[in-house]
Amino acid sequence: MTPPPAASPIAASAEATMPRSRALRLPLDPLLTLAALGIGVCSLVTLRAVTGNLIAGQPRYYVDRQAVYLLVGVVLMVALSRFDYVRFRHMAYGIYAALILSILAVLALGHTAKGAQRAIEFPLFSFQASEIGKVMLILALSGLLAARSRYLREVSTTVRVLAAAALPALLVVLQPDLGSGLVYAAIVFMLLFVAGTPWRQLATLAAIAVAATTFVLVLAPAAGVHVLKPYQTERLTAFLHPTSNLQEIKEKEAKTGEPDPTYQQLESKVAIGAGEKTGRGESATQTKLNFVPEDHTDFIFAAVGEQYGFVGAALLLSLYALLIWRTLHILTMAKDLFGALVAGGVLAMLMFQVFVNVGMSVGIMPITGVTLPLMSYGGSSVITTLLAVGLLQSIYVRSGASQAPRNRVLRY
Repeated sequence: MTPPPAASPIAASAEATMPRSRALRLPLDPLLTLAALGIGVCSLVTLRAVTGNLIAGQPRYYVDRQAVYLLVGVVLMVALSRFDYVRFRHMAYGIYAALILSILAVLALGHTAKGAQRAIEFPLFSFQASEIGKVMLILALSGLLAARSRYLREVSTTVRVLAAAALPALLVVLQPDLGSGLVYAAIVFMLLFVAGTPWRQLATLAAIAVAATTFVLVLAPAAGVHVLKPYQTERLTAFLHPTSNLQEIKEKEAKTGEPDPTYQQLESKVAIGAGEKTGRGESATQTKLNFVPEDHTDFIFAAVGEQYGFVGAALLLSLYALLIWRTLHILTMAKDLFGALVAGGVLAMLMFQVFVNVGMSVGIMPITGVTLPLMSYGGSSVITTLLAVGLLQSIYVRSGASQAPRNRVLRY
């Protein structure tokens, strides 16, 4: 019997590379991608509902610009997923220098708006260094910790990381951008936790943080010393003494000449409660008539609650839960310490911002100016978050999961 002819070298080579090329067609975590895109769509739908009256004659101004930001961010996310994240480890010092220089540039050249100097204005967009600085800080500190992998449990390593994080955090607070400074602190704590810092050191850091907060918000103002600006202190403590008396709020505003932060949270809670189960839609008044300040940025969750009710808020929070779950899963999949640290930093950034933003909208957290990732209007915030998702996708691809059978990937 004649044996079958041997396959040609060209056919054998093509057959050997076929699984790899098939895997490269979709090198992204499908559930992570679904969560990010889903939140982006929710943002566009909500902005369309609440920003039509903000600029006369331009009802689609915020929606169109947000769509462009999302498109640019998705392109950068896909490009970054193709880039080997390990290369950033060798660029840690350069990234850190760029982080410091970008924040200093904003302090020197930035445009002042509402008493804060947070961004450099360009013709088509504004560059907010404190936002992109979140990702840069994650990469820089992850590189520092990975370089000291043999000394992660030593106090000297913890001190170096804290010192490296303190400089950009303080510069950001000086803008003033207290919200981003708090996000930086959350990132540092998570990176130390993922790196395996002893619990005794972490507990000490937590105790120092509590003591410093008490001093800044309670003891120092009582002694006539203001570490923060008075309005910042009031915003951070307003949720501790809420009021439902609008007349009392108006009298306080007339006396001080400044807006009362309690008013923002009160109107936000009214809007969310008015949405009930399925939302008020076209009959919404709190957000459409601008009773809720900044309902397209800091308080966009209140707009979701009033427009789409419990169903809409639950859908949005479910998408965030999916996003955070996939981030946590990618952290466990990382093939090296640097990848795990980067994923841990992104996890801290997302979890902290979602918890604080939603919390301040419902009145259980202070008003810090922290945006809701991929939902709040703003190019720097949207693109930064999608860059962080791109880093997660790169870690996912290099872990080998993208070349696994499809049914295996979907079981994660």
